[in-house]
Amino acid sequence: MTRHGKNATASSFYSYHEKKKDTAASGYGSVSKRLSKDSVKGFDCCSLTLQPCKDPVVTRDGYLYDREAILECLLHQKKEIARKTKEFEKQRTKQEREQAELAEAEQQAKEEAFIKHEKKITSTPIDPFRHAEAAGSSKGTKSVSNMTDDKKKVLPSFWIPSLTPAAKAGVVKKPDKKTYCPMSGKQLKVKDLMSVSFTPIDDSHDKSLIAKEVRYKCAVTHDALSNSVPCAVLKSCGKVVTMDCVERLIKKDMMCPITGQKLKDDDIIPLQRGGTGYSSVNQLSGKTYNPVMTA
Repeated sequence: MTRHGKNATASSFYSYHEKKKDTAASGYGSVSKRLSKDSVKGFDCCSLTLQPCKDPVVTRDGYLYDREAILECLLHQKKEIARKTKEFEKQRTKQEREQAELAEAEQQAKEEAFIKHEKKITSTPIDPFRHAEAAGSSKGTKSVSNMTDDKKKVLPSFWIPSLTPAAKAGVVKKPDKKTYCPMSGKQLKVKDLMSVSFTPIDDSHDKSLIAKEVRYKCAVTHDALSNSVPCAVLKSCGKVVTMDCVERLIKKDMMCPITGQKLKDDDIIPLQRGGTGYSSVNQLSGKTYNPVMTA
């Protein structure tokens, strides 16, 4: 659509461009947008800082982190666990104290009821006829006032400050003592982090590591590594190789080409890559849900 067609607002119908423009200006309605390649994390970037890793480590699920960032994250989780555990212990001590006070009050009420019952026992005879007459007269003259007996202690006015409901403190659940990976959500310990050693590309240009588009290569085949190239980490040496190298060379005899050690299937960790500009690799569309105005 040409610029003149987009600005034409005298049409007899509500055009798609007008609807899109009004939606963006009003803030109502869901808005979807396709992300570009610059919005996707690089394969060699930390999953937390989104910057190229200085000291890269990888988890068993293939998520790459900078050692400083992931250790700081796990330390923060430990501090939160300690804080929640302290609150839970404080709450449990308070509940135990309240239960002890309730038990003591119940026991005291039983003792008072027993003493009150014992004081009612008399040795003088009671005339049953007079007792019946008093009972009949009391039934006939029953008061309808809301201030008789114990009703005067009950305040029917709900707006009185002493009768307004108070918010109860939330119950603190027992915290989990485990630390988890921020990406996969699975349990993660410090000992599960494995060091990764990228093989840099031999380049004569004096550019910084961040300024280079292609920074690393396969340790065996020397193929350039990027988001469009699936790669894996060898647990025995920490080197990064392409999945094509794994399928064609390494899986034939299951031996590390760098150290010569025997490998298992668990020793080959596929590296989670960020994505490319093509939608077939990963999800590259974002959607924001806003309030909707309905008639």
